[in-house]
Amino acid sequence: MLFLALLAAVADFDLRAYERPRVVSAAEVALAHAPRTLTSVRNPRSAGGPHDFSSEGDYWWPDPQKPGGPYVRRDGLTNPDNFVAHRTLMFGLARDVGALAAAWDLTHDERFAAAAVRHLRTWFVDPATRMTPNLLYAQAIQGVATGRGIGIIDTLHLAEVALGIEALRESQSLTREDDAALTQWFRDYLHWMRTHPYGLEEAKQENNHGTCWVLQAAAFARLTGDAAVLAECRARFRRDLLTQMAADGSFLRELARTKPYGYAIFNLDVMTATAVVLSTPDDDLMRATLPDGRGLLRAVGWLAPFLADKSRWPKAPDVMYWNDWPIRQPALLFGALASGNAEWLATWRRLPADSAVEEVQRNFPVRYPTLWLRRPGAAR
Repeated sequence: MLFLALLAAVADFDLRAYERPRVVSAAEVALAHAPRTLTSVRNPRSAGGPHDFSSEGDYWWPDPQKPGGPYVRRDGLTNPDNFVAHRTLMFGLARDVGALAAAWDLTHDERFAAAAVRHLRTWFVDPATRMTPNLLYAQAIQGVATGRGIGIIDTLHLAEVALGIEALRESQSLTREDDAALTQWFRDYLHWMRTHPYGLEEAKQENNHGTCWVLQAAAFARLTGDAAVLAECRARFRRDLLTQMAADGSFLRELARTKPYGYAIFNLDVMTATAVVLSTPDDDLMRATLPDGRGLLRAVGWLAPFLADKSRWPKAPDVMYWNDWPIRQPALLFGALASGNAEWLATWRRLPADSAVEEVQRNFPVRYPTLWLRRPGAAR
């Protein structure tokens, strides 16, 4: 009887009603934010132009043995002097568009939709301020590389933006012309991800980078209606993502890092988000398993006790940001809804909904879960 009661607790949970006050409050704040794109800040060390996204590798530092020479890597330790302004601006875009699109979806208040469209038009359509649809100059390293394939992880937050555009297609504020222009931008970026050597290299990574590539490709393909890429991503999910998992549901490559707790959370969050984007009525990837039983519910089951009580974590604390995790991790929510596990849902509900720490924001791809779980209406 207790088990049935726990199942009922999840089945009766109304996520849209639960999230509405938080989302509307965030959207009201976002209404006051003017659009600001990466053209407003220039990285003087970037090889790119004013419309090109730029960032520098977090864990790369000056070499004390070779002053002025190529930077050297210190895993897990973020260099505060590296350029991250474009990344911060993209966080702002994702935060505001996500809140505004989610609030429109929950209320149908066109103020929210109109404001979201202004941000989207400024970032992806207006020739004076739009971002170039590639990432040639992301995760650069001074004296080593002007850009790298792993930089594609920097656009992870555009996945939620793409889902927001899907929702806004049902609003009055997103015109057919703007919709077409936005869709073309994401189509161009997806093409670059799938054809440029940086994208091809990143797609092959057998860790959180490969996971983030698949999530982005899936979200952009869904927005652009690319059935072939969606099918490819579903195949990659089973072949390349679930196979990252150990038999117990952990991710050994993430646990080998100097921030294993944060990396384990991040990879599972992104993987469950990918499953949600790619699932169909006939293929529920949250419940999918490999022949040996590995699957996302096993992975959530492995990590959930450490999210509920971090003192149980079996490894050393992360070298940075240990005190800032966990927050309301989407793997708990998506796992609870897929399995009926009321304990996971209860843990998700009691954790903070967001964080003021930029490193946490950077590794938190699902701010507005109602956008991920909504069912789009008929195409316009």
